[in-house]
Amino acid sequence: MLDLGNRVSIYQPEQEGLIFPEQPTFNSVADERQHLKERLVGACRAFALQGFDYGFAGHLTIRDPERPELYWTNPMAVHFNQVKVSNLILVDHEGNVVEGNYAVNRAGFVLHAGVHEEHADIVAMCHAHTVYGTAFAALGRPLKPVTQDACAFFEDHVIIGDEAGAVAVENHAGSNVAKAFKGVKAAIHQNHGLLTASRHSIESAAFWFIALERCCQQQLLLDAAGHTQTLVKPDRARYSREHVGSDYIGWLHFQPIWEDLVKTQPDMFD
Repeated sequence: MLDLGNRVSIYQPEQEGLIFPEQPTFNSVADERQHLKERLVGACRAFALQGFDYGFAGHLTIRDPERPELYWTNPMAVHFNQVKVSNLILVDHEGNVVEGNYAVNRAGFVLHAGVHEEHADIVAMCHAHTVYGTAFAALGRPLKPVTQDACAFFEDHVIIGDEAGAVAVENHAGSNVAKAFKGVKAAIHQNHGLLTASRHSIESAAFWFIALERCCQQQLLLDAAGHTQTLVKPDRARYSREHVGSDYIGWLHFQPIWEDLVKTQPDMFD
């Protein structure tokens, strides 16, 4: 699950012996499960730091390493900042809580379960009702390649217009989202908000959600300026995406966030 593929050489230290994040290895499924649960909590705490909370809206999921038909997710009606290893819940594709004491968010079940079931390669997903992402989603258009940040999503995100604005509590809504997620890491759901997915880690899905929200904010600021925007040429935008938009780079970007959380929020391991 955590094999992030070939690393991009420019992000590796050329000298041996330097401190640099290393991808984890596990001696048992139990160790891997504990790792994934801790990182899921870390992703929730990172969302809290970003101000992504909005009542009980917002849900993050990661597949269980032993039972891929089940996924761990944050509990219903618990603030991102209060999510802990001990209050995570394990849910099946039917929305049944298999392990844990809290209810599951129905919208989270519909959207995430549909994507997870449709795409066996997707192991993690993130969604939250953010200010800039929701506002940009109302425009129903993709991000322009106007910055290196935005180029990370060039030809790697889709617009979902079906059922725009409807509350996602019906199974067909999840199916519509699931169909759109083939081969991309992000979706802008018109009149709803942002979703990201990773084929490798919750850290990657979480960072790219944070990045996508930031790109939406940048685009809205540029639109408000009212000037002609100079776009990065497609070949250069594609080159940038290949080098700065991968799952590995998303995982790597999340590592300083994780290290800060470990030092400042030790209660997340409770």
